[in-house]
Amino acid sequence: MRAASSEQVSRLINPAAFIKRIARNLLIDRARRQKRDNILLFSLDEQRDLISAPEQCWNLEADDLLRLYEHAVDSLPEKTRRVFLMHRVDELSYREIHQRLGISISAVEYHMIKALAHIGRQVDAAR
Repeated sequence: MRAASSEQVSRLINPAAFIKRIARNLLIDRARRQKRDNILLFSLDEQRDLISAPEQCWNLEADDLLRLYEHAVDSLPEKTRRVFLMHRVDELSYREIHQRLGISISAVEYHMIKALAHIGRQVDAAR
């Protein structure tokens, strides 16, 4: 949605980088919101009050996030999933995807925006 409504969209030289920047900014905004909303009313001594090592918690959170991400990708419509995986996993450019699938570059952009929005919604809804 942000990419499609941006005034810069008609002047983009590298749409993939633009979408990546939007996704990165959305993740940063989400982290800031979560940090802001989880204000503690008492202080903790991290060394004394930790139940488990931070690395264990991070690993569990990473596993959960990966599971949510994989489920979100699996639930994408077939063509959107294919475009998304070609770009993110196979690291193909939009132009290469356009040539391989015989769709316009704007269709590739559309599917990427659709995929990122869907994945973001799925992950947010599950958290």
